[in-house]
Amino acid sequence: MSSPAERYAAARARSRAESGAVGRFTAAQDFPLDDFQLTAIAAVDQGQGVLVAAPTGAGKTIVGEFAVALALETGRKAFYTTPIKALSNQKYHDLVAEHGAANVGLLTGDSSINGEAPVVVMTTEVLRNMMYAGSRTLEGLGFVVMDEVHYLADRFRGAVWEEVIIHLPESVQVISLSATVSNAEEFGDWLRTVRGNTAVIVSEIRPVPLWQHLMVGKDLLDLFAHDGDGLVADPATQGQQARINPELLDRIHSVDRDSRWRREDAGGPRGRRGRPHGRDDRGRSRGRDYAHRGRDNDSRVDARAGGAGSLPGGTASRSEVIDRLDREGLLPAITFIFSRAGCEGAVTQLLARGTRLVPPEEGTRIRRLVEERVAEVDERDLPVLGYHDFVEGLSRGFAAHHAGMLPLFREIVEELFTAGRIKAVFATETLALGINMPARTVVLEKLVKFNGEEHAPVTPAEYTQLTGRAGRRGIDVEGHAVVLHRRGLDPIDVAGLASTRTYPLKSSFRPTYNMAVNLVAQFGRDVAHELLQSSFAQFQADRAVVGLASQVRRNEEALAGYAESMHCDKGDFREYAALRRQLSDAEKEAARQRSASRRAEIAVSLEELTPGDVISLPEGRRKGMAVVLTVPQAAGRSPEPSVLTSDGQLRRVSPSDLREAVEPVARLAIPRKFNPRNVRSRKDLAATLRAQVPFEPPPSRRPQRTRSGGDPDQTPDPDQTPDPGPPSGARTRRRGGRHTDPDDLRHQLRAHPCHQCPEREDHARWAERWWQLRRETDDLQRRVSGRTNTVARTFDRICTLLGELGYLTEEGTEVTEAGASLRRIYTEKDLVAAQAITQGTWRRLDAPALAAVVSTLIHEPRGGDETTHPRWPTVEVEEAFHEMVAIWSQLTDREASHGLPLTGELDPGIAWMVHRWASGRALDEVLRDSDLSAGDFVRRSKQIVDLLGQIAQAADAPVAATARRASDAMLRGVVAADRLD
Repeated sequence: MSSPAERYAAARARSRAESGAVGRFTAAQDFPLDDFQLTAIAAVDQGQGVLVAAPTGAGKTIVGEFAVALALETGRKAFYTTPIKALSNQKYHDLVAEHGAANVGLLTGDSSINGEAPVVVMTTEVLRNMMYAGSRTLEGLGFVVMDEVHYLADRFRGAVWEEVIIHLPESVQVISLSATVSNAEEFGDWLRTVRGNTAVIVSEIRPVPLWQHLMVGKDLLDLFAHDGDGLVADPATQGQQARINPELLDRIHSVDRDSRWRREDAGGPRGRRGRPHGRDDRGRSRGRDYAHRGRDNDSRVDARAGGAGSLPGGTASRSEVIDRLDREGLLPAITFIFSRAGCEGAVTQLLARGTRLVPPEEGTRIRRLVEERVAEVDERDLPVLGYHDFVEGLSRGFAAHHAGMLPLFREIVEELFTAGRIKAVFATETLALGINMPARTVVLEKLVKFNGEEHAPVTPAEYTQLTGRAGRRGIDVEGHAVVLHRRGLDPIDVAGLASTRTYPLKSSFRPTYNMAVNLVAQFGRDVAHELLQSSFAQFQADRAVVGLASQVRRNEEALAGYAESMHCDKGDFREYAALRRQLSDAEKEAARQRSASRRAEIAVSLEELTPGDVISLPEGRRKGMAVVLTVPQAAGRSPEPSVLTSDGQLRRVSPSDLREAVEPVARLAIPRKFNPRNVRSRKDLAATLRAQVPFEPPPSRRPQRTRSGGDPDQTPDPDQTPDPGPPSGARTRRRGGRHTDPDDLRHQLRAHPCHQCPEREDHARWAERWWQLRRETDDLQRRVSGRTNTVARTFDRICTLLGELGYLTEEGTEVTEAGASLRRIYTEKDLVAAQAITQGTWRRLDAPALAAVVSTLIHEPRGGDETTHPRWPTVEVEEAFHEMVAIWSQLTDREASHGLPLTGELDPGIAWMVHRWASGRALDEVLRDSDLSAGDFVRRSKQIVDLLGQIAQAADAPVAATARRASDAMLRGVVAADRLD
């Protein structure tokens, strides 16, 4: 229910909508605007900035489109910014259709169309770079629309949004469009602080109601119970705590019971599985005989091709899910799978089943459109790109969509799905990041996904973002979210996700080297320091300090009460408690020293390993035999050998993975042409390992008990605790000027008057509480001081480092000639690139070699894969890479000494491929024996082209010329085919 103030504002907005620019704009729309849209548009018309926070699909972009229309009407410029190129491309086409090609331009990292137009769509990075360069394109700018502004929480690129918001001229109205966030008012308060007059408009109403379902087997059931009127009590639309549907609970219980019986009948808890006929080791179909593939056993085809077939626990196969949705009239649908292989496997499964979701005549028209769109792609590259399965799936009405696809293919899928010409898309979560592809139904196969480090549950924010695609405004009466039931899935967990519609927006801002030199060059050191204090990151930190300080005051009051409770008539019990604490710390120190000695032995044993040694990993998920591939040596770091486990996984073994020194149990000859990046090579070597060196688990060891007989952190009783026998030298060690000899401390304890107190242990319990709270309070006080001016302090440390390296003057107040080059480098490893330019590392390289070494600054392996044996295309590339590694190593040493985050490692994993591509080789030859998808290679290549362009502007003439030649060499074939991605 709206408040009186909100109803009054909406009434004024409706009144204003009847006249002037607002009236003309609303009259041109095909549908009546909602109150929140009218309120926001009226605020923009009055000269205010706005923050609009509303659910996905609510129609926030209409506010940005009004700002564009107002700019054209009043003779000002408008920039429409987005977080990703694909969304920029989509918005560009939308605005061209509305205002004509002459009035709209596009600027992304690799596209420049009509850049001086009055309306320009661009990625946020392009706008940031224009501001730092003082571009004349900014003249006359009146409006900046920041679509998907909640992207500033992205830990990789979110800082750019804050840079833009802080540095835009005051005369520019900023229209910020965000998904629903729980701290919209906080974000709005910050916008008012840095931008002035800003209206905050929040709507939590979905224009299309969203209904929640679980699919148990082939049955589609409501998640929430029906109320007395027969309506589903959905908390998303009715604002109440809904009950779980009892019919759903009964069905889940029945399926779980039947599944348990089937497993028992199959001879064990896991049953039996065989390899389905007609599939290779990777579960891929051989050939394209779709009608013949697995028609008689859809569940087995589904299970092998992507891992989500008819599984124990009542999970329907992908084709069964699509068939059911089709019968229920719930297509078009997006199925989120969280796996690229799973998305491609889903298409294969539906092809094998013979699924067709569109009439043959429409399929023929779709095939013709696709053939026209890919005409620029070399026919020799099409098989490598998976084109034939791609076009066959589209002609039948379904497709995959993920970041590993060729960008052109993704654009075709988006175009066809948005137009309603295909009915099912299998996508990773990247589709939810702004691309406008609404559907009638969204399906989630799992509620667990890999976040880059581990498999973690889907958060309420992610669930909201994903299911927000369900329900097309103006087309669907309601949207539907379907979660597939699996054994162990609790419907209460699903209800919790479905009932939580908001999430907090947290800043990811931190200063970078490039940012620092640009700020110093444009504003000077002192002004830049103050500007960074205006960041949302510091704004949130300062607000948090208020709560921490209040907690410190409450803790101090509690400490006074604890001190009174531990008062002892025989003496100063706080002094006695301090002796007990020192004794506990001394014993822990002795234990730590023993542990350090053991770790040193383990590190030495790892350092002495050589390639081909077979070792036994006795514990944890890496348990089993492993063969050593490499033992990298890094100064000041523990050795972490790269090994291949008996199940074919590449791993690194660190001292923390072992409890004792490791010794080789055998030797295994590693093939001379062994390539750890090749899946087949890994499988073959692992099979040899299993055959020649079977795993024999070591004898079990009894866990050692703690000396105190229980909790190792428990304060010891001096009358009962034996001498732990610290190693030589530990008994005379001092800490803070006090002896830590356990024997001496025990003597002092027994001599203390409080030791004889009959209530000693009662006092000691209060003393332990006092010490624990004292530590917590001291930690809170450190956090308070640590959060004050954190962003500016980091900026100061960066400026100090840049002064030492010659990018700023020694005082850090002016930019040097080297710093002017750094201003043009925007990569995450900007300082490594700048140092390579400054030190002449790239001067002797030709164009393909330069492209190859630049790739090491860009490439990040997926899924924890590590490049243990890089394949070097030339000696020059290898030497240049090792020089860059030396630059990186020296830089990280300096970063550590200054307390700065460490720059990430360089990775040569695609250097060989990039060199061959820049040398003119065919795509199939470039990707041969590689796990890298063609889409990933194209995306990496475009990033390399972008960085080469920056190097061409930043480097001296010879390197700049080589960079331009390298960029031209990379920008060919499939890389150049889709310049609008």
